Amino acid sequence: MTPSYNLLDRPEVLSLLFHPRREPFTAGAAGRSSARDVLVPVGDSVQLGTRLHLFDPSFVNLLFFHGNGEIVADYDEMGPLYQRIGVNFCPVDYRGYGRSTGMPACSTLIGDAHLVLEHLTRYLGEEKYDGPMVVMGRSLGSAPAIELAAADGSRVRGLIVESGFAHTLSLLRRVGVNVEWLGPVAGDPVGNREKMGRIRQPTLIIHGELDRIIPFSDAMDLHEASAASEKRLLMIPDAGHNDIFYRGVTPYMAAIKGFVERVREAG
Repeated sequence: MTPSYNLLDRPEVLSLLFHPRREPFTAGAAGRSSARDVLVPVGDSVQLGTRLHLFDPSFVNLLFFHGNGEIVADYDEMGPLYQRIGVNFCPVDYRGYGRSTGMPACSTLIGDAHLVLEHLTRYLGEEKYDGPMVVMGRSLGSAPAIELAAADGSRVRGLIVESGFAHTLSLLRRVGVNVEWLGPVAGDPVGNREKMGRIRQPTLIIHGELDRIIPFSDAMDLHEASAASEKRLLMIPDAGHNDIFYRGVTPYMAAIKGFVERVREAG
């Protein structure tokens, strides 16, 4: 079943699913010499802002898609944490977020992800950062991350999902969308769970035990659906949707460290 992203591109859905914030362009990326602000063209005169925390050409490159109310600047402090575990950390904004132009939509959330992967793969290659590429998505960002892992196994060598959703209509109901507005829906409009069945790369799923926005059962469904021979589901005890990192920073980062080490060893 082909996902029907355009079905969700309605004002009554987008206003509840996306919460964009702007960030003025400032050279120097928060004053960090390791960070580079790179604008990625995605068509229609639209550019997406990325902030590349690049440390070592041999490190794993982690392309990160954030949650719906976040921007890449919110992750400035994460760069040094990822440096310690051998990761070049590359968060990207969506249309209308941060320094990106345009307006967010479900269809472009998915379509733009392919263009970002292509552009950053080329950019990193030109800069001799030739470590393996891993994609990671948090919450809403699980959709583009899972899409890329399912569609491009040659370039995407691993997948990490944090607080990701398996069932789109259930998520829409929980954020306040009247799904009856959508009319008859054949299959899942985004298809995260179905796409997991095409993913064979190593996969790590991290989820809060007490997440009320996207329940832990969604993480279990994604894990069960994954076709990866190497997959792990990590539950962070007593964590919800937005405090998962703070309540479980030690097991969270240890799991990612072990994961990227295995990806790097596999080549």
